[in-house]
Amino acid sequence: MAMFKIEPHFRLQEWVAEEKGYFRAEGLDYEFKEFIRSSGGAHHVTGASGAFQSIEKGRESNITCACHWTVNVAASRGHTKLFADAYSVAPSGIFVPSDSSIESPADLAGVAVSVGFQSGSHYATIQALEAYIPREQIKLSFGEGMLFSRMEAFFDGKAAAATLFGGPYYFAEQLGFRKIIDTTFMIGAMINGDPDMEDVRKYFQALRRAQRDIDLRPELYTHYYKMEFPERFHAAMDTRRWGPGERIVFEPYSRDVFEQSFEWIKSHEIFAPDSMGAGNFEQATLSLAPR
Repeated sequence: MAMFKIEPHFRLQEWVAEEKGYFRAEGLDYEFKEFIRSSGGAHHVTGASGAFQSIEKGRESNITCACHWTVNVAASRGHTKLFADAYSVAPSGIFVPSDSSIESPADLAGVAVSVGFQSGSHYATIQALEAYIPREQIKLSFGEGMLFSRMEAFFDGKAAAATLFGGPYYFAEQLGFRKIIDTTFMIGAMINGDPDMEDVRKYFQALRRAQRDIDLRPELYTHYYKMEFPERFHAAMDTRRWGPGERIVFEPYSRDVFEQSFEWIKSHEIFAPDSMGAGNFEQATLSLAPR
């Protein structure tokens, strides 16, 4: 049987489970690989233009994550399977420089907000700003690239506003950038290849234990953010000030949530109408529960 491959995803849970030996305690025969810090962030910039394109290209690990909107479509297209027994929620927000004249979400009308193409920040920015701004006045900029390159470009003054999540969200707060609005969003887990579903169960059981530890004593584990930030940022990072970040929710990603999300994406024309796949919940998802 092939060894189960684990890749952390800009969050603390996998690192805590590894530190505490929870994967081994569950009897999981696994390989743990970190790609972001060790490549200086280059692994995150694979030549693909966004999260969907990186999934389409293929991912190495048996379980990886992305915003639930993109996983929804990727699974509907047959590129992966959405794990339907859990999801997670990430802290996210639109930030501006401290001296910006932008004071409220309504002030972002016509302002290009830096986001990742067909990635969580893309959808979440639209979803948050629609309460304040007509859709045609919501402007997005994709040119700054994916997570760390966008963060760096924003910090260097190359974007008037940026949507950041997880570690970069806390880093922006630490450095004095102002948050204009929260854009918190759900993240879906993808099952890649054909792993033994018993291994999938063991993996999530280990993460459940890690989540409990983070809930109880988050300050013991926020140093793990440095494990996935490129080295060039480390000297400026004070992770003692940062929050716990993405939280795994061990509740079903239900058919209703799947279908509502699929329709929202379709209505906003984030993908071409004929390129979203079937939108069939049973075909797109996997579950440990009997169906």
